[in-house]
Amino acid sequence: MLSATDATGLVHGPGAEALSCVLLAGVLATAITRPRWLPEAAAAVPAAAAVVVTGALPWQQARTEAGRLLPVLAFLGAILVIGHVCQQQGLFAAAGARLARASRGSPVRLLGGVFGLASVTTAALSLDTTVVLLTPVVHDTATRLRVRPKPHVYACTHLANSASLLLPVSNLTNLLAFSVAGLTLIHFGALMALPWLVAIGVEYAAFRWFFAGDLAAGPPAASAAPPPLPRIPRFALVTVLATLAGFVLTSLTGVNPAWAAAAGAVVLAAGSLIRRQDRPAGLVHAVSVPFLLFVLGLGVVVEAVVRNGLGTVLARVIPAGSSLPSLLALAGLAALLANMVNNLPAVLVMLSVLAGRGLLGGPGPVLAVLIGVDIGPNLSYAGSLATLLWRRLLADRGHPTDLGEFTRLGLLTVPAGLAGVTVALWAVLRI
Repeated sequence: MLSATDATGLVHGPGAEALSCVLLAGVLATAITRPRWLPEAAAAVPAAAAVVVTGALPWQQARTEAGRLLPVLAFLGAILVIGHVCQQQGLFAAAGARLARASRGSPVRLLGGVFGLASVTTAALSLDTTVVLLTPVVHDTATRLRVRPKPHVYACTHLANSASLLLPVSNLTNLLAFSVAGLTLIHFGALMALPWLVAIGVEYAAFRWFFAGDLAAGPPAASAAPPPLPRIPRFALVTVLATLAGFVLTSLTGVNPAWAAAAGAVVLAAGSLIRRQDRPAGLVHAVSVPFLLFVLGLGVVVEAVVRNGLGTVLARVIPAGSSLPSLLALAGLAALLANMVNNLPAVLVMLSVLAGRGLLGGPGPVLAVLIGVDIGPNLSYAGSLATLLWRRLLADRGHPTDLGEFTRLGLLTVPAGLAGVTVALWAVLRI
């Protein structure tokens, strides 16, 4: 029988397993319930230090995990700066005004426009951009048009998750999967293009049925002359497009795409400072260092949990191979785990177990896990940090969400999305 500690006081065996699980639960609970004044890293960094100091995770393994995450965090920080500057320069406001003009007061047309805009924004600038910057624009647009905002703001959070399948930049979970999948950015996008379209299609069909009453209610907006459209900030738009092209070039040349993201962020930040549209402090705040430290600390704690028992349990139930039943099982298991412990720990755990079993030889299992952790969070508030942020943002704007309604919508979209998208991935892999 293993003892909880050895002679030096370091934790091993059941003691290490219990400590790691308690610390992970504490980190997640703090992330979900934390007050605004408490940084995201307040629990994650001390928890990571605790698993290393106590020996629940050896220092060498913690350093290896941190080294694997650092390029991912650099990429994420750059994308956050890009999204922030685009918002400061009015790119999202210009998009919202054109969305309102194109809808001509029709809730159904507005929903279609929101789906298109949110899907593209999520794919190109990450789900955090859609939740934090696009959701307020969509809410204000619907209110100004005097249509019920619920279908449109719910679309923002659902598409922030489901429409984040296309590119590594779309979601932090994608970046983590991309780092071990052995794919170039172009190959990744080619494999996920059809699954991405299927995910959006399933969501749109479900929204049209679920929100039929909201979409049919109310008169169209008043027929007064529409306000003039704000100009499109060309510098921001061109820089974003150039950054996306940079992702392709770095992928073709074997260079880490974080360099392209960093270049785009530097160009946009420099332009913003030169034009005095922002201050250095605002740009530093946009990097969200506490959130990056939270991700780093969480990764270390999750690695401790995996190495102290959870990995062994999951290894017994994770299927091998890229057959359709195996891919469906992987996507379902990843979705279940995401709703139990949040999608970020879920993808870290699943990827660690897949690597431990030597199942990373092909992209199929990794991408199936990605489907689960990107679509699955639409079932519950706790499924992703982006959803929690979306809920708080709407509450602050006087538009609280209903847990029962959110769950019913998730029960309609998540199982159908997991099945349809995984079948699409399986079909693409067989071509």
